[in-house]
Amino acid sequence: MHTRRSFLKSTSLYTAGILAAPSLDSFPGFKNTPIGLQLYTVRDHMAEDPSATLGRVAQIGYNSLEGATYTNTEKFYGMDPKTFKELLKRNGLVMRSCHYRLGEDTKDAEKGTILNDWDRAVEDAHTLGLKYMVCAWLSPAERQNLDHYKGMAAQFNKAAEKCKAAGIQFCYHNHDFEFDAQDGKFPYDVLLDNTDKDLVKMEMDLYWVNKAGHDPVTLFDQHPGRFPLWHLKDMDNTPEHAFTEVGNGVIDFKKIFANADKAGFKYFFVEQDKCPGDPYESITKSISYIKKNLV
Repeated sequence: MHTRRSFLKSTSLYTAGILAAPSLDSFPGFKNTPIGLQLYTVRDHMAEDPSATLGRVAQIGYNSLEGATYTNTEKFYGMDPKTFKELLKRNGLVMRSCHYRLGEDTKDAEKGTILNDWDRAVEDAHTLGLKYMVCAWLSPAERQNLDHYKGMAAQFNKAAEKCKAAGIQFCYHNHDFEFDAQDGKFPYDVLLDNTDKDLVKMEMDLYWVNKAGHDPVTLFDQHPGRFPLWHLKDMDNTPEHAFTEVGNGVIDFKKIFANADKAGFKYFFVEQDKCPGDPYESITKSISYIKKNLV
């Protein structure tokens, strides 16, 4: 279990570390990096009018997307993959990744999960042109002991084999519960150590790693090349450590970006689970900071 003391200690180390971090100028490829958005941030708007929402997202300046819906409907925001792909194209957008569920707790009722009709999910992802399929979250019922996580790792390897056959990379997206130690070990380490390093990569949610009291760069050092996808999500400087716009909080994105090569970085997606007001305003603030300071 991580305490506020360990969190404050880690954030102070981040602040000191930026002084020694290499300049972003040593990574010229960032100048052409697509600026991505996880559509969960605008989920209510997507539920009401996907076409208008995607148009607004593109107008704000995002050109790369990660989806937050497929599981259970086996459709992308109510559309088959060909129809949705055409809508993306009309707005100058590309969806590179999408989130999925393991489905262990709903495997008899919910399709399009890793454990129920995964072949169909992979086929639809291929049709849409996805490069990544990501296990997004584990329900409380799916978070059990370390042996259970080892079994889950084996399931991820099998799912990833099917992704690989379709030219897609499988990933796992973290929260903070994977860093609650069991018998002296983190479930996150169990997943990393028991999955094939080429078949199963990680989408690092920078907010949750920081909230758990860990340094993303240390994880890059320990598992180089395993983190092609990042969620850019900031944490405010309050006792609640609430979600906030990128650049408005305490996370040292410059240090993290300076270590992108070590991580095996490919794409990032802005995500803000909760916004103080209109999410369009929040994602506008985030992209403004990113363009001025990161890419």
